[in-house]
Order: sequence, then C-alpha cells, then structure tokens
Amino acid sequence: LDPHAYTSGRWLRRDELEWDARYIKFDFDQLRKRVIELCHGAAAIASYEKAEGGFNRVFIFACNNGKRIVARLPFRVAGPSRFTTNSEVATIKYLQLNTTVPIPMILDWSDDPTNAIGSEYIIMEHATGVQLHQKWPTMSADQQFDCIRAISTNIQQLTAINFPAYGSLYFADIPIGSASKVPVAQGFCVGPHCGTRYWDCSVGEARYYNSVKPNRGPWSDLTAYCDGLIDTGFSRLPPVEKPLPENPHFQGSVATHIRLLKFGRDVIHKLSEDPRIRDAAAPTLYHADLHKRNIFVSDDDPTIVTGLIDWQSSSIEPAFEYAGDTPDFAASSPDISSEDQPADTGAELCRLAFDACMQGLVPKLAAGRALDENLLRPFRYCHRTWRDGAAAFRQELIEISSRWTELGLPNSCPYPLPSPDELAVHRKEFQEFLTARKLKQRLVSLLDTASDGEVPAQRWEATRSAHKEAFDEIVRAVRDEKINDDQSLGEEELRKMWPFDIE
Repeated sequence: LDPHAYTSGRWLRRDELEWDARYIKFDFDQLRKRVIELCHGAAAIASYEKAEGGFNRVFIFACNNGKRIVARLPFRVAGPSRFTTNSEVATIKYLQLNTTVPIPMILDWSDDPTNAIGSEYIIMEHATGVQLHQKWPTMSADQQFDCIRAISTNIQQLTAINFPAYGSLYFADIPIGSASKVPVAQGFCVGPHCGTRYWDCSVGEARYYNSVKPNRGPWSDLTAYCDGLIDTGFSRLPPVEKPLPENPHFQGSVATHIRLLKFGRDVIHKLSEDPRIRDAAAPTLYHADLHKRNIFVSDDDPTIVTGLIDWQSSSIEPAFEYAGDTPDFAASSPDISSEDQPADTGAELCRLAFDACMQGLVPKLAAGRALDENLLRPFRYCHRTWRDGAAAFRQELIEISSRWTELGLPNSCPYPLPSPDELAVHRKEFQEFLTARKLKQRLVSLLDTASDGEVPAQRWEATRSAHKEAFDEIVRAVRDEKINDDQSLGEEELRKMWPFDIE
C-alpha cells in the first residue's frame, strides 16, 4: 500500500495533473508514531486502511488496544495551505464549545507542513456508530423520518449561531493581518474564505489578478460579499493578450466576459437591496457536505445521530447560499412511473419531511428555500462565467431582466435586453452550450464516471477503451449527419466541446 500516491482512480481529463495534485510527500512512519503516542494504552498499530476522496487522504488506524484513530491529510486541491486545516479545526472546536452537535474529538493537528510528519494533518477519534448510508436502505419509513428530524435539530443548532461577517472561521491567532480578521468570542475570528472558489488550487483553472486584486473576504455586508463573487469571476479571466486554445463559440471572448461581469455586478448589487434577499442573507455556518457518508448513527437505533464528520470548507455564507442544498437522504428520485418501475414515493416523502423540518426548525434556511429560484441564480453563476462559458451567464442575465417586474423588483434591470439580432446569435450559442452540457451528462452516465472524469482504478483500462469507442462512434455519426444537413454540428465543433481528453 503506497501511502503517498493517489491510488483510488484515474481521470479521463488532465489525468497526470490530477494525480500529481493528490500526491503527498510526508513521513508515514512519523505519522504512525504520532498516532501511537496519542492513543493511550496502545503500543503498536495492528492494522490500517487507506481511503481517498477528492480532497483528502484518510488513514484509519486500528491500534492494539482496540481503539481506532483517524488521520486526515489534505491534497493541494483542498484549498489554500494552512488556511484550510486551521479553519476546519477552528470550526470543529467552536461548534464543540457552542453546540451539542456530535463531532469526534480532535487529538492533534497541524497546519504547518514543515512539521515532523511533513504535511498538514488532523488526527482525531473515529466516529462512534456506523455511516448512515449503511443503515438507510433497511430503515423503515418512520425511522427515516425520525432520523431526518434528528439531523435537522443539529442543523438548527448550527444555523442559530450569529456571526459578524461572511468568510471562514479561524483561531484568532492565525498568522494573518488584523485587517483580514473580524473578532469572534472565545478566541476565534472570521477571516478570508478558504473555499476553492476563491483560490488558485483547482487543476486546470489558473487565476489572474491583472484587472482585480484577490477578494477573499472577510466581508462585513452583503454588498461586499457580492463584490467578492464578481471579483472571483474576473480573476478567472486570462489577460487579453494571452494566446488561448480554440474554444466553442459559447465560451466567448475575454472582452465579452468582462462586459457580462460588469453587468453582473450591477445586477446582484441591485438584487441584494431587495428586502426578501436581505431577510435571507444572515451570515450562516453550515456543513459543506451533509450526506449519508458523513453522518454516523447508532447501530442499534439509526434514528440517533452519533457523529457528523468532514467539516472541511464549511464556511459562513448568506443563508440563501444554502437554499439549493439538498442532502442525498432527502433528494427526490426521477419520477418514473410504469408497471415495471414505479415512482419512488419513499424518496419523495423524505424530501417532504426534510422540507418540513427546515420550515419548522431552521427559519434562517427556510427563508432562502422559499425564494423564487430566479432571484438567486445570478449569485450562483456570476463567479464562474469562464468555466461555463459566456452564453450560460448571459442567459441568466436575460432571464432576470425579462422577468424583473414579474419578480416584484423595482425600476428596471441594470442589464438591457439584447437586440433581436444579438438575441438570435445568443440563442445559437446558448443552444451549443446546452448541447455540450448534455453531451457531458450522457458520457458521464454511459462511462459511469464522476463529473470531473474520475474513474475507479480497477475500471480504468476498460473505461478508457469505452471512451475512445464512444468518441469514434459519435464522430462517425456527426460526419454522416453533416453530409445530409449543413446546419448540423460539425466534427470540429464536436472536438472543441468534448469534455474529456481525446487521445
């Protein structure tokens, strides 16, 4: 077992870069030694498991005294060095001081990669109980509803805490300038947001600060938070003079993105003045990945929550930012009704139960969930125009502008609707964007990959071969269709929008 290299999967896109970003050079013997020192009564490690997610490598050590200890080491893609670990530990410690949310105790941690182990790390007790995803399929409907309520009471405690600013939670002594700290009681502070959205740590997504300075918070009000979103969008834009690869038409030029982001700033500023948005914008802490694998329950009674794990990248956002977050235990299944495959009424009832709990127990989140989705979409997509393409965000601006009065917004939208000629060009580009998105969705489903193209290591060769066959087959179909229809998608356009690397 190689403790340093990523061995769980490979990628159909940027495989070498993705793998390299998850390689951790550290002293595994020192880590094991530290675990034994922290596990009182243990003299040796009996066995260990290695587990990997997208952002961390986890070692689960079984010591010879029967106890289990967990060590987590972050990958470079998890977030900014030191900030990410400091914030996760501070968030856990703060919640353990101010709530009864069950979180495993931290035994040791370091945000300094020059330590004896050679990497940032968090060493903690193993959560008690079993992961909810192991129990969920065998739970009765009443047990599932009771479990959802128990989870919701923990969410209630999280969201009831009031914070003075948006950003990430840290220990007050984190070595950053005082201008980047907003004090919080008990030795904590709100500091820069450590989410990957705001930093240059994602594979294949460079940041450029030629037109704007880094704007990562903390933000004391909603207007400043909005500026952080837009400035993040600007930071993704390469310099105008930088040579760019050939992109699909819907990507748009740098100049087009600059224009759209300027309008986007005006639009979300205007939206943030609306009382409905303001009432749903309280600075709120929430779990960043609240799904069944991160929830532990009692093996004897799965309605009792015994642990919530993985608080990495949990941050303080406007409450409406979480309006679209639905945990997997409350997600509706596709409504497929037939004699052979009836609709999953159980999943729908769980969704309704979760919504009812949010409405009754978590008013901060309920206010955002009750808002018209169209009021929130510009906030969600303005910072990612370069990733999605200009046509996608232009469509959001067109939608909000055309429905401005209908949505109860005063005066007129800062974004003027395009002329008929401009609209015709946009519709063509937006249709191309939808085609590219549908192509990726179908490939992800066909090849059974993650959205970023990751494939389990044991299926790598078979999936890579299936991917090549899929590309060749679609190219042949495109060539045949092009012969009969000059307006259809061409091979060149297909290659530009293909989401994975073409060998």
